[in-house]
Amino acid sequence: MPDLLLELRSEEIPARMQRRAAGDLKKMVTDGLVDAGLTYEAAREYWTPRRLTLDIRGLTPRSADIREERKGPRTDAPEKAVAGFMRGAGLNSIDQATVKTDPKKGDFYVAIIEKPGRAAEEIIADIVPAVIRGFPWPKSMRWGAASEKPGALRWVRPLQSILCTFGPETEEPVVVRFDVDGVQSGNVTYGHRFHAPDPITVRRFEDYAEKLERAKVVLDAERRKEIIRTDALNLAFAQGLELVEDDALLEEVSGLVEWPVVLLGEFDADFLSIPPEVVRLTIKENQKCFVLRPSGQADQLTNKFVITSNVEASDGGAEIAHGNGKVVRARLADALHFWKTDQANLPDLVALTASAEKFGLNLDNPLDQRMAKLDALNVTFHARLGTQGDRIVRIGELASRLAPLMDASGDETDFARSVARAVVLAKADLTTEAVGEFPELQGLMGRKYALLQGETEMVAAAIEDHYRPQGPSDDVPTNAVSVTVALADKLDTLIGFWSIDEKPTGSKDPYALRRAALGVIRLLLENEIRLPLLTVGVSQDLLAFFHDRLKVYLRDHGARHDLIDAVISPDADDLLMIVKRVEALGALLETEDGQNLLAGTKRAANIVAAEEKKKTEIAGTVNPVLLSEQAERDLFGAIEMAEGEASSAVRREDFSTAMRALGHLRAPVDAFFDTVLVNADDAATRGNRLALLRRIRTATETVADFSRISG
Repeated sequence: MPDLLLELRSEEIPARMQRRAAGDLKKMVTDGLVDAGLTYEAAREYWTPRRLTLDIRGLTPRSADIREERKGPRTDAPEKAVAGFMRGAGLNSIDQATVKTDPKKGDFYVAIIEKPGRAAEEIIADIVPAVIRGFPWPKSMRWGAASEKPGALRWVRPLQSILCTFGPETEEPVVVRFDVDGVQSGNVTYGHRFHAPDPITVRRFEDYAEKLERAKVVLDAERRKEIIRTDALNLAFAQGLELVEDDALLEEVSGLVEWPVVLLGEFDADFLSIPPEVVRLTIKENQKCFVLRPSGQADQLTNKFVITSNVEASDGGAEIAHGNGKVVRARLADALHFWKTDQANLPDLVALTASAEKFGLNLDNPLDQRMAKLDALNVTFHARLGTQGDRIVRIGELASRLAPLMDASGDETDFARSVARAVVLAKADLTTEAVGEFPELQGLMGRKYALLQGETEMVAAAIEDHYRPQGPSDDVPTNAVSVTVALADKLDTLIGFWSIDEKPTGSKDPYALRRAALGVIRLLLENEIRLPLLTVGVSQDLLAFFHDRLKVYLRDHGARHDLIDAVISPDADDLLMIVKRVEALGALLETEDGQNLLAGTKRAANIVAAEEKKKTEIAGTVNPVLLSEQAERDLFGAIEMAEGEASSAVRREDFSTAMRALGHLRAPVDAFFDTVLVNADDAATRGNRLALLRRIRTATETVADFSRISG
């Protein structure tokens, strides 16, 4: 079977776009081939900063011939109906149709439509130009003289060449010929723009990849990443240092080079007085370089860094390393200025007096000054939810309500004071120079500045941790002060946006409210915190949103959706208790008693429901006098005992015991159905037995709605 090789070569494609663009190319081309009647065995995409490549194996050489019978109207149908049928079938005359007879519907027209198959080369020549012209770049441009014409080609950067060959391994492949705005397809590509700029003639993928490698182009992005990572680790090891690995940076850097060459750079050691997080971000964001740390010292850095160059320099990279070092030093000088400025007094402190008094701030402290500035500037949080200062007031009030519910493990007054102090300083670093330059450092810089001005470790940790968790893989704070402030922060966000009816819709969630709800869920569950959400301002509507997010969280952790539905009720606002119920119910249903009880409960419910539908009279309560069979007397006694034990256990929040108590119903329920006739001839007996079955449902509902459980 033939193979297709396609390469679209242009000027540099932004690194952040490359992976997605290669995937889009693969999908658009393969979808087009399949829609045209071709099949293929495998397809793989590749990308470098200057090319998108597609390798399709086992492509059928020709689409199949198509013969289709299209049924038309009756022969005596109105003229318009016949004309419409002719247009749809592509007939010039109704004489081109045949007439068939149906014994019931009479004579009707049938068009025989025959479409001969097409050669794959012809299909490819149609599809690829259409893909190129309709390519979904986030940003694109026009260029050259053709850009003035309507409908001119748009591409992320000027498209320079198109390579397109097709053919089996045993034969010489052909060039699939087409033209896109003057760019002719061919069998020629070009290697590294500096090391091997001459044209390269290729046949199929194997020699294409091999010749590119010789021309200093590593086509496979994953291999480029591994080269960079391995060489960087080895270079660090040779210096007696460790590489600070960064997967996101590695992905980006691999998209900046076609021929990765790893070098070592250096900056002045004096800059190590800056926090390592700031140094790392400065070097990463501005120079796309990796930093190094002393071996075994995770919280420190050295003054050396790793550069990924795109060329093999004749001087071994000395000038490249020197140039990068100069730029890094300049950027770190700015960072050092930010670091020192943030620790100095702000000008015009008098203007901050009112805000300082409002929040009980000490204007002798730099971080307190920044909080006063945040309030004095009236920085808007949301047009309908007020300023950041307003928000701090709300978070403080909510945190003071939460604090008694947290395990302070010490002096309650001191705990409350720590919570209040952490709240008032939580957003202070938003006005610092360091966070202004690197917003991702919010919280972390607040912690560092808090420690510098003598705040306790608990308060400082809460300033950083109150943003967490920011996603499913982020760590959850465990310190009680941090947890309290984090909960207050997220709950204020959710309650606030719910109050102005700004809720997530479909895939749109501009204020990351789903993430905030998941954060609350993880904080409560992973710290095993009891918090009745309705008592802290959560509305019924918002509680339903928490239920939806909790279901997603539990399903992601392996819980059965039907067990969750069986346990959650509309007013269940203690998420930890919901989870414990789900766990206990799951444990019960994993036992033979639980499975049989579920079957018996469902059978009882179905019988009662059927009789209710038939308007059968069912007793309001079970009359023990009418229980004539031993099995029904045993079941009644078992229900009385199980219901009492389960209810008592639920009140103690001992859900495992409650479930085990219900599990004891298994044997008497089985015996009842084996020996007792529910629909007895005597109406009173029948109504009493149906009431007994209804008691089974009532008993099980003390812990879960068994009707929602599948099985």
